[in-house]
Amino acid sequence: MKHALILGVSGQDGAYLARLLLEKGYRVSGTSRDVASGSFDKLDALGIRQDVALHSLSPVDVPGTRELLAALAPDEVYNLAGQSSAGLSFERPLETFESLAMGTMAVLEALRLLRGPTRLFNASSSECFGDTGHTPATEDTPFAPCSPYAVGKAAATFAVASYRQAYGLHVSSGILFNHESPLRPVRFVTRKIVVAVARIKAGLGESLHLGNIDVARDWGYAPEYVQAMWLMLQQDHPSDYIIATGQTISLRQFIQEAFAAVDLDWRDHVYIDPALYRPADIDVSRADPGKAERMLGWKATMGPAAVARALVRHEQNVLAGENSAL
Repeated sequence: MKHALILGVSGQDGAYLARLLLEKGYRVSGTSRDVASGSFDKLDALGIRQDVALHSLSPVDVPGTRELLAALAPDEVYNLAGQSSAGLSFERPLETFESLAMGTMAVLEALRLLRGPTRLFNASSSECFGDTGHTPATEDTPFAPCSPYAVGKAAATFAVASYRQAYGLHVSSGILFNHESPLRPVRFVTRKIVVAVARIKAGLGESLHLGNIDVARDWGYAPEYVQAMWLMLQQDHPSDYIIATGQTISLRQFIQEAFAAVDLDWRDHVYIDPALYRPADIDVSRADPGKAERMLGWKATMGPAAVARALVRHEQNVLAGENSAL
């Protein structure tokens, strides 16, 4: 039985990844900053909390990281820990950079010093590329980060590549484009939108206030993306991969699809608030996930429009008190 350690198991990706690994017969351990007081509602929602061995660990606790890895000796480590919101990173830049860049360095140093066969997946981000314009990003596209979050992710990705080359570690980064699910917190704009759409359709007097809706993103479905994470660590040779759908639409189009799912005109319910604009933002984010399809055999099946409609249906089922697949 393989043993996997998920750093940051309480988040959206951590919960879906834990479920996937349990289904594959893994023994799964996971970390959170404080197990005693932390929220594991996403693991509870998937019905797997009791199946994951939980450990308290701060992303920047270097000796604690080494001690935990030495004690567990996992076959695979998935580094999903750290502050996960680009928008929030403008309010907490130092905390964000430390949790992402220094947190990843702590894991890499532990693996280097322990010299075991453990393989590492590191969650990188499309935010590292900045604005791609009309040209889809590949793994060779230079980074141009525009937020503290992106700066931290870029530093972590460079560190992984450096340790792979310098020390021969089996460490890989997945450059993840936006991926959504019902487990997203409402502070993420896609979840904010679909929750509001379902409530508006139900006649609950909701309105939707948003910032810049002309930004364009490649939105996928999170349960599919954790499959790619696992596949990356099954390869004989480590490498970095873009994980995306290859389809980009504007937030305006995402909103239109979400309202169309309930037969409403979005223009009757959406209000633009300049106060919600970010200090700096990416206009367009495009991806070429061809390497993942060629090398991993992975390809997203749900594009942005399908994701928007599926998430709205889920929220409607929740409001109706019906069970809805996660």
